[in-house]
Amino acid sequence: MSGSGTKDEPWELTTAPGSSAYTMYRDFDADPPALVCQVGSTKLSYHVSAIDDLYAWLREQGDWVDLGAADEKKEPAPGTVEAWGRDASNPVGGWYGLRKGYRGRFGMYLPPLLESLGLAELTHEARNNRVRAI
Repeated sequence: MSGSGTKDEPWELTTAPGSSAYTMYRDFDADPPALVCQVGSTKLSYHVSAIDDLYAWLREQGDWVDLGAADEKKEPAPGTVEAWGRDASNPVGGWYGLRKGYRGRFGMYLPPLLESLGLAELTHEARNNRVRAI
């Protein structure tokens, strides 16, 4: 992985299937502190705690978990990373996504970052990818 995770040197990542490139960086000056995801001209943002929180949740699961990526308006499959990223029982009490209308796709963009950081293992199939903590 290239980049240091700052705005000037964002992490350069690809989705699990390898079909889309995107960048992410931590913005501690945002309120609340954010993990900014730039996909083409679209900017998404998530709570910066998503990295540690998702890793901890994956460790608790102890096995492979489906990504289940979905847009904000689409209901995610239960038990997936996407469903957990919206669930009222997670550490932020709901959505990790911070920008209304762009809060989804948590299951698409966070797992490749965890893999690049050496925290998780990710499958790289055309569809139905899964992740597990290392």
